[in-house]
Amino acid sequence: MSTNTPPQGLPGDIMNWPMLKIEYRTDADAIAKLLPPGFSVGKDPKVFLTVYNYPVMDVPEYGCTIMVAADYDGMEGQYALGYAIDQEDAVYPSREHWGQPKYLADIDYFLFMGDVTAKVKHAGHTFIEFRGAVNKQDGPGEEFELNEWWIKSVRDVSMEPGKFEFPPQVVRVYQKYSTAYRQTVKGELILRESSADPIASRLPMREMVDSYLWTPNFLDRSITKAGELNAEEFWPFAETVGGTRFPANT
Repeated sequence: MSTNTPPQGLPGDIMNWPMLKIEYRTDADAIAKLLPPGFSVGKDPKVFLTVYNYPVMDVPEYGCTIMVAADYDGMEGQYALGYAIDQEDAVYPSREHWGQPKYLADIDYFLFMGDVTAKVKHAGHTFIEFRGAVNKQDGPGEEFELNEWWIKSVRDVSMEPGKFEFPPQVVRVYQKYSTAYRQTVKGELILRESSADPIASRLPMREMVDSYLWTPNFLDRSITKAGELNAEEFWPFAETVGGTRFPANT
């Protein structure tokens, strides 16, 4: 697709919305403290934020995903710490079915004449904010693959430490994309302190890497179990901050 030809469609159709992709670099040891045993920090200690409006169950879902660079079983990927979304119907089935860490939040996300605004609010507090403007149009780029890691587990009703009804499983979400349209965005990312969403304190921004609007071509996707984690070692990571995967006890 030409870099000068944006996606076509009916105005107002939510399939038209590009994703706002933000990447920043943090400290490797900060990521390491959030990863359960069995995972290792990726070669570049990045945090990946994606703000979106996309149809889920055929209705709009505003959301913001929070990922960190993490490897599992020799495979590079991104470990999902949270999916802050505004659609309640998708929260609990996603967590129960796959371990996808969705939780309720309020997201403001819109584009206006090249200006980009995004805010993520939870428990009455805006903990992520981005404001910017389209800086340039980019080339389509190559096809690429991505592994995303979720954790599915159910603790035993006895509350005996280390005991699970369903032991912790690593869920691999394999994805393959190409880029239909991409625009670099120049802007400012603000992370605010929040006990309910501790991204600012646990994943401090050391360097802004990239921010852009992205419309993908979806080429492939599959969800499979990739392996089982040691139950006793995972136990402290089963207790989380709200619906996120930020561990509450580390």
